[in-house]
Parts: sequence; structure tokens; C-alpha cells
Amino acid sequence: MTLRQIELVRYSWARVTAIDEVTFGIGFYNRLFEIAPEIEPMFKRPILEQSRKLTTILDHVIEKLDALDDIVENIVKLAHRHENYGVKPEHYTLVGEALLWTLERELGDLWNDELKFAWTMCYVGISTAMLQAMKHFQNGPEARRPKDRH
Repeated sequence: MTLRQIELVRYSWARVTAIDEVTFGIGFYNRLFEIAPEIEPMFKRPILEQSRKLTTILDHVIEKLDALDDIVENIVKLAHRHENYGVKPEHYTLVGEALLWTLERELGDLWNDELKFAWTMCYVGISTAMLQAMKHFQNGPEARRPKDRH
């Protein structure tokens, strides 16, 4: 991401969370469950609690957008937890769609093509890291060992 994109994401996120960050999370999950109802059973916590967790994670990631290497371990752990919940690679596209839709709704007139692209780049970067971590887990240590040559 460029510095301009990072600034746009941070500024817009601050605008979204300044009013009520839980509202964003609730809107996000409502949209996600609307476009992908098969995902809803994966969520065992109440939506309010889940919304707080989402905004806390986004706060942390957005704070570190210019130093993502500092949180790679956290992203890997997050990916592992999501895989344990039953999240599949195809779910990441749906989550991205729900995220952008919710941001557009929350930001109203501030939403434009430049901001949408900045958020898309942000989400693509994070989701790609999580998908790579999931692939690593699925391959496991056995897949990385050299084969015996007898």
C-alpha cells in the first residue's frame, strides 16, 4: 500500500469508529450473513461481542499498516483460528465484499473510487497473508520435509 492509501484507510476508519464502532460491526455481520447465510453458524458468540472483536482487530491492523511485519505473527494466529472455525478460502472474497459494502454505507459521501481502492488494497494484503498462512497449515510439516530417496 502507498502512504496515501494508508492515510485514507486510517482517516476513514477513524471516521467510522468515532460515532459507534459496534454499529459498523453489526452492519458488517448483517451484510455478511445476508450474502453468505451458510457462514452464520460458524459464529457462536453474540453479534455484539463479535462486532467488538472485529473492530478491535481492525483497529490493530490499521494502526500497523505501515509496519505489517510487526504483526505477521498475529495475522498467522488469526488465520489459524479462522481455519479452526471452518473458514474456507472462498469465504475471504465474501468477507471483503461485506467489508467494502459496510464501509461505503457508513462513510456515505466520503466514499469514492480512491477510498474504495485503498480499502481494497488493505483487505487484499491482509487476506492474502491469511490465505498463505492457511495454505501453510494445510500443507503441514510433513509436506515440507524432503522425501526419502531409497
